[in-house]
Amino acid sequence: MTASEVPVDRRKPAAVVWRNRAIAAVALLAVLVVAYLILAAFLPRWWAQRLASAVDGSFAKGIGWGLLYGGVGTALTLFLLLAAGLGWRRRGGRFLAGAAALLALLAAIPNLLTLTVVLGTSDAAHAGERILDVDAPAFRGAALTGAILAAVLFAAAAALLARRGIRRRRGAGRVVEPAAGKPATDSGGL
Repeated sequence: MTASEVPVDRRKPAAVVWRNRAIAAVALLAVLVVAYLILAAFLPRWWAQRLASAVDGSFAKGIGWGLLYGGVGTALTLFLLLAAGLGWRRRGGRFLAGAAALLALLAAIPNLLTLTVVLGTSDAAHAGERILDVDAPAFRGAALTGAILAAVLFAAAAALLARRGIRRRRGAGRVVEPAAGKPATDSGGL
């Protein structure tokens, strides 16, 4: 190797790399804050209007839609998260667990939007509460009831799965041995 063949290090200095990363992080943070402010002003009112058009002022529809959104949304979210947790260490499990977690997030969106209306402090959340009070009666209470029922169902299913796992681990540790004092006998082909 001659002096002219010495490899030249063409990497950027570490300070430049970290400066670029910091600028990118600040820009991403600014975009996220602006997106949050826009969505916080828009989503609660929009979601309340979607619910109001579905319920159309009916108590029975409000209860039905509330139980559906609260119950199914919560149950689906919790069971998908359970599936993600149980499948994490299996073959292909990380991909499937990630997909299940993403689906759980998507299933939770209606309940999260309802929470932004109910617990939000913005003007859009207060407008959404008024819309739900007038045009979607009984929705909020039914959604809460459905979510509680789904959580109880999930807790029972998780307890059964945990019990099955405990029994399986206990059973795997036991080895069934033949009785020591009794010789094996042949029944003579009965």
